[in-house]
Amino acid sequence: MHQITYRILLRKEPEGGYTVTVPTLPGCVTFGGTIEEAIAMAKEAIEVYLEDLTDRGEEIPTEEDTLEYTLTVEAYA
Repeated sequence: MHQITYRILLRKEPEGGYTVTVPTLPGCVTFGGTIEEAIAMAKEAIEVYLEDLTDRGEEIPTEEDTLEYTLTVEAYA
């Protein structure tokens, strides 16, 4: 077994807590009441997601060829 690194995105929710998504793993979404809890929940969700892919014989996605940029644009609301 080897280690794989995934980016996670945490979004603060108006009612409290944080929703976490894993961009490379479609549908891998979880929630935590604090940042620390959200990160722990994300780790667990990723592990379950990968285990499910392995059980079904599917390829494990990685971020090896992923480039990440942040863009700022003008918004007219």
